[in-house]
Amino acid sequence: MADYFTHFSCLLDVGAPEKAALALDLYNALSAEGASEDPPSEGFLLSIQPEHGGTNLWMRDDGAGDPERVIQFVKRCATAFHLSGLWGFQYANSCSKPRLDGFGGGAHVLDLATGETVGWIYTDGWLASVLDGGDGDA
Repeated sequence: MADYFTHFSCLLDVGAPEKAALALDLYNALSAEGASEDPPSEGFLLSIQPEHGGTNLWMRDDGAGDPERVIQFVKRCATAFHLSGLWGFQYANSCSKPRLDGFGGGAHVLDLATGETVGWIYTDGWLASVLDGGDGDA
């Protein structure tokens, strides 16, 4: 049996060490919500690392992660801390065995002030669109 993984590592600058500490409460609430889902969300790990300054939140997978959960968290932080500007991250999908559907990835960009998606791509949808004669707009 093959195991599927989603990998990512990204930062969000919340502007102040106090806000970074408060973000941990937002993270714990989101994690509790994800644990109650059926099936439970893969979630992600969060920490405040000194080498990233005291204002940056480091989000990453723990063997496998949930990009949608990262996006939800960043939107909550943006609202709570009145963040603005663009933020984005990319992720990679992989598999423990060679499978036709086992590899790909994507990227997502948010406008922090509005919470709106500026742009996104999922390579599986893009590839299928192009192979079907489209322009890649899946």
